[in-house]
Amino acid sequence: MEPRGILMVLSGFSGAGKGTLVKGLLRKYDNYVLSVSMTTRAPRQGERNGVEYFFTDKRNFEETIKNDGLVEYASYCGNYYGTPKAFVEEQMAAGRNVILEIEIQGALKIKERFPESLLIFVTPPSAQELKHRLEKRGTETPEVIARRLARAVEESEGMEAYDYIVVNDDLETCIDEIHRLTDAARRAPVRNKKFISEIREELHGFAKGAE
Repeated sequence: MEPRGILMVLSGFSGAGKGTLVKGLLRKYDNYVLSVSMTTRAPRQGERNGVEYFFTDKRNFEETIKNDGLVEYASYCGNYYGTPKAFVEEQMAAGRNVILEIEIQGALKIKERFPESLLIFVTPPSAQELKHRLEKRGTETPEVIARRLARAVEESEGMEAYDYIVVNDDLETCIDEIHRLTDAARRAPVRNKKFISEIREELHGFAKGAE
């Protein structure tokens, strides 16, 4: 059995290291791909269509919404952003796990629409460590850090909705742990209904032939 890839959502507090973990997964394992979003905003210098984003116009984007062609979408600063369903399906059919790095509200919407998706929440080992990491960046004012910590309090209320919680203490250990959890999740019966149906039908055929 070669399980198809799965749609996985990676969320976590600001400062938990989500972006670094995603880069680590893509570097270390060849069966992951980061979702490429579709957007109506203009390309910036150096951005390539199909790499950083799928660039399109408002009319085509809204037509894609009507045709249920997006996994999720949102409007931000006058432009649409969304995840094309065709891209996700194509990558999963090829056996790759598609990573969506999104916040908790979006993650819960994904789980509602796609119950077979895998939700992983990334957190530092403690709240003190989270505060330390935010301060260590040296790029944000105390007011911004305070807002991020207040946001973390809100996000912590939804942690129970995730399938797994992963503590990002040591980067390489955390990357490997996410990979092990994802690999195991791919083999869950709920994500292999087609395989189960096929083997069951074949067994029925053998059983009837032996009567």
